[in-house]
Parts: sequence; structure tokens; C-alpha cells
Amino acid sequence: MTSDTFTPAVRPRTWQRSLTLALLAVAALLSAALLFNRLRNPQGLLGTAYPPGTAAPILAGTGDDGQPLALSDFRGKTVAVFFGFLNCPNICPTTLAALERVRQTLPERQRADFVSLLVTVDPKRDTPAELRSYVRYFSPDARGLVIPAPQLRQAAAAWGVGFEYSNVTASDRYDVNHTTGVYLVDWEGQRRVVWDYTQLNLTDRIASDVRTVMR
Repeated sequence: MTSDTFTPAVRPRTWQRSLTLALLAVAALLSAALLFNRLRNPQGLLGTAYPPGTAAPILAGTGDDGQPLALSDFRGKTVAVFFGFLNCPNICPTTLAALERVRQTLPERQRADFVSLLVTVDPKRDTPAELRSYVRYFSPDARGLVIPAPQLRQAAAAWGVGFEYSNVTASDRYDVNHTTGVYLVDWEGQRRVVWDYTQLNLTDRIASDVRTVMR
């Protein structure tokens, strides 16, 4: 008498297959992201790189010396543009100090070709003379720019910058909330990279970006 041997069916390991497929999908996405970043930022800049040929939007108004001033006047120099205001309690002075530390790391022959430009988002209170005293406290080569209020909003928006007035207790007593990025413009007037405020303590990495752009 014979009996058939019972062999239990092997259940396919569907969860393992699903996990493998998920890991492969994640790996593919990461590879695509790295490739995209390498194509967009082939020089390995710390900040967020702009696509080649991204022209810096127009900035024009009154300089800290009381004379007409435009970003185009700095053609031939590398300019770190940021938007702020004189009553800013911490971000603006910290930014100016950080950019001056970067300038000091450059070879002496290049320092005059690196300019910090503070565009005030508080033209009602910030005068050119006050701007001059403020920016020159941090660097002898720093500049300030006052754009009339009617044109300021449009100019800032072109840079991706937003600002708003808050805690208004009087016509001249209020706070200003604003975008804190720093935009690096090369000697040809092209936007090359934007740094987040939280990156500004990385002096050597920021300086490396500047030297790369200045080449």
C-alpha cells in the first residue's frame, strides 16, 4: 500500500518582493536627484545654484552716498545682494558680518572685487546716510541701496524676496519680516547662487563659492 507524500505549498514572499521594488525605486529617485543636481550645479557650490545664463533682475535707486546707484554699476565685480533694514535686530548685522569674514578670506587682490549690497526693505525709515554708516561699520567696501517704496515691492518680487510690516504701533514704529537669502551675482551680472541664512556660518564653504564664481 502506498501513500502520497503531502508537500505544503510555498507561499510567495510578496512582502520581500515589494520591499525590494520599493528600495529600487528609492535608489532610482536618489540617483536622478543627484544627476539633476550635478547637471544644475556642476561646480559643487554650497548654495542653490541658478541655471546658467540667469540674469540678475534690475535693482536701481539711491546709493548710500546719496547718488543714483544700480546693480549694473557693479559690472566687473562679484556682488552679494541681500534685502534687510537698519532696525533688524540680528539677521542683517549677522549677514553683513558673515560676508565680511568671507571677504577677508579672499586674496588681497580680490577683496576689492567682492561687494556686499544691502537693499533696504524699509525705505521709509532708512536714509542713504544712515545706510552708509551702517554698512561701512562692517566693511569699507559694503554698499547700501534705497529703492522708492512704489518700486521696491516689484523689485523684491523679481528676486523672489518677500517682506511685510508687522507690530505697527506708530507710523515709524513697526517690525519688518523679510526673506533672508543672500544672492551672489557674478562680474557679468548673472545670478549664480543663493545661500540660505543658516549657511552663512560656513565661512570657508561660502568663500569657496565666491572664489569659484570670481574665476
